[in-house]
Amino acid sequence: MTVDSQKKRIVIWGTGFVGKMVIAEIVKHPLFELVGVGVSNPDKVGRDVGEVCGLGTTLGLTATDDVDALIALKPDALVHYGPTAAHADDNISLITRFLRAGIDVCSTAMTPWVWPTMHLNPPNWIEPITEACELGESSCFTTGIDPGFANDLFPMTLMGLCSEVRTVRASELLDYTNYTGDYEREMGIGRPPEKKAMLENTDVLVFAWGGTVPMIAHAAGIMLDEITTTYEKWVTPTERKSAKGVIPAGHVAAVRFTINGVYQGETRIQLEHVNRIGDDAAPDWPTGNQNDVYLVDIEGTPSIFQETAFRFTDGSGRDAAAAGCLATGLRALNAVPAVNELSPGWVTALDLPLVPGAGTIR
Repeated sequence: MTVDSQKKRIVIWGTGFVGKMVIAEIVKHPLFELVGVGVSNPDKVGRDVGEVCGLGTTLGLTATDDVDALIALKPDALVHYGPTAAHADDNISLITRFLRAGIDVCSTAMTPWVWPTMHLNPPNWIEPITEACELGESSCFTTGIDPGFANDLFPMTLMGLCSEVRTVRASELLDYTNYTGDYEREMGIGRPPEKKAMLENTDVLVFAWGGTVPMIAHAAGIMLDEITTTYEKWVTPTERKSAKGVIPAGHVAAVRFTINGVYQGETRIQLEHVNRIGDDAAPDWPTGNQNDVYLVDIEGTPSIFQETAFRFTDGSGRDAAAAGCLATGLRALNAVPAVNELSPGWVTALDLPLVPGAGTIR
């Protein structure tokens, strides 16, 4: 059977930063056929998808907010690049409509769903999806980069090469100079150090970023004693420029936080973030051999160290953050054939087989 004869019919929801990049790739991919694109912005409705995504060509496909029309296309999957969990009600309402119609969903939006059984997930975020999957005999998979494959797929794959793991740490070390998301309110970057950020609250931090800690514990067959956190800020002595403006001297220009899975009184599983404005910020904090990387550090038998960098080498000038975002979007897309083969219900990284990216070599 040729790759073309196995094509999966895909509806994409969302033409934001990630969705636009994925659509540019899917239209030339031999394994996938783009049959519909959903948008929530009324300014995009009725416009050609190629125009909306800035592809420099029309696709003959019109962006729509008509969910019933997209469901009527009977795609193999909805690949959902909707807004973050801050818009949980809208995401759940949309996703459950597809699931109840028997359409599998692969999403990057609701990152606490990377591990749905995490104790901090509210029931009204979980039960509607569980019920919709049962009614439609469909499946729902959520991924990301962090939380997501950088701290579930990567460390758990490497743990399978060990006879003993004393500690496993997955780290994100990124320069946020070109980042335009809400790092002020969430992380405290750009604010005076005495201003408390959302993520300084332990429950909020674990809920937003820590789902893969109990996932790894479950995979390793242990029950954690507790999950703890740390949060540090670095104050810049001079002003720093970013895509969002100027961070004055005396304000926070880097944060470092950890989420720690404690077992038998010791941290055995750790997620770490170091996010800076400028590579020279917080010089005493961890860095990689390259800038803008994801690390996995296993102390065990044997010990293993992995550094992963996402880059564009196509001359487009797009930065490492954009490359990581595209990888995140493509993880969801490439998982569709495997998700289609699974039994109905929630899907996590532990349920998926190897997803090698069929059709990527062409």
